[in-house]
Amino acid sequence: MNKAFIRIRHLTFKLIVRILRFPEPDILSGKGQSSSVYKLMLKNNCKKPLVVTDKMLIKMNIIDGLIESMRANKVDYVVFNGVQPNPTIDNIEAGVNFYMDNKCDSVIAFGGGSSIDCAKIIAAKITNKKDVYSMKGLFKIRKKLPYLVAIPTTAGTGSEATIAAVITNEKTFEKFAINDTKLIPSAYCLDPELLADLPKGLTASTGMDALTHAIEAYIGWNGTSSTDKYAVEAVKIIFDSLQKSYEDGKNLVLRQEMLLASNYAGRAFTRASIGYVHAIAHNLGGLYNLPHGLANAIVLPYILEVSKGKAYKKMARLARETGIVENTLSDKEQADVFIGQIRHMNMLMGIPQHVPEIRERDIPYLAERIEKEGNPAYPVPRILNKKDFEIILNRIRGNVDENQSIPSNLH
Repeated sequence: MNKAFIRIRHLTFKLIVRILRFPEPDILSGKGQSSSVYKLMLKNNCKKPLVVTDKMLIKMNIIDGLIESMRANKVDYVVFNGVQPNPTIDNIEAGVNFYMDNKCDSVIAFGGGSSIDCAKIIAAKITNKKDVYSMKGLFKIRKKLPYLVAIPTTAGTGSEATIAAVITNEKTFEKFAINDTKLIPSAYCLDPELLADLPKGLTASTGMDALTHAIEAYIGWNGTSSTDKYAVEAVKIIFDSLQKSYEDGKNLVLRQEMLLASNYAGRAFTRASIGYVHAIAHNLGGLYNLPHGLANAIVLPYILEVSKGKAYKKMARLARETGIVENTLSDKEQADVFIGQIRHMNMLMGIPQHVPEIRERDIPYLAERIEKEGNPAYPVPRILNKKDFEIILNRIRGNVDENQSIPSNLH
């Protein structure tokens, strides 16, 4: 695809985003605030919300505060716990049927990015009556969603603040994005108590997911002064708080900081867009079911390296803002330190450098899908092609036995 055409598309989208109206959700934030979500339901005359979550959160009793508060305040509800990592079209269809069978009138998303994304598209399908795959791409959702509240239980996707939902077609193993301003929830709740028992591996991978959102939003072509402000602040918080939160998960001040960083990163990328890290991560997730945050964490340094020639000044600024460099270094040297620090963060939190699941025979197919997703959609600092992606995938794959796999504690 012609690079000039791609850049014209980037600039056109940048202009469109600047005139779009983004809804401003109601916000509950702070320790224990998930037990106040019932007030939002009563205020908005919601008689019977569908709570969209997964079985693990129910088993861990993390959802109990929300459920008990609704029960105590006579808000009727039903729980759909059929969400899986990398939610599928079948998950959504099952959720829609459950909503209709139980005569629900609103939706509460409770969980990580998978639960929130699944809930968004359940809600979209309720009012839009269209095939899920036909929503793929930009601005295909015509009608307003039912009242939707998002309650994140990880500090990673920022989905509570974004126009995006990522769904997997289980028949083709394709992960595809649905983007529309109508997918921004009516309200969201940032409650650090919900993250207190988050395992270390998930703390690490979701935190690096948020870092990826912030960096890609900042170094891409479509940033504005507003998105840059959110992105830089998110990067600063993550550099300061993620490792500490990983080591001390019960520290609710750190958990709140990471929720805020994830939210800021979400606000940045939903307006400035993402980049090739996500194109690669989506396709690794679709083909090998690799968790999205983990895939982003592994891929991020590789894409920063190949983008450095076009984005080293922005990377250098991030290095200075996070306080990891001396001003005596050149911008290119500061960018190198920044990338090295990300690799070091991954190492300290047990995130591997490679994805051994990648099969050599899959690389041409993956590279083609990555190029198709990334060009011209993502306003990246350096435009890459299929051959470039094949080289990067071989680096990410590493010199591995095809029977090796990612350690299970990082899933």
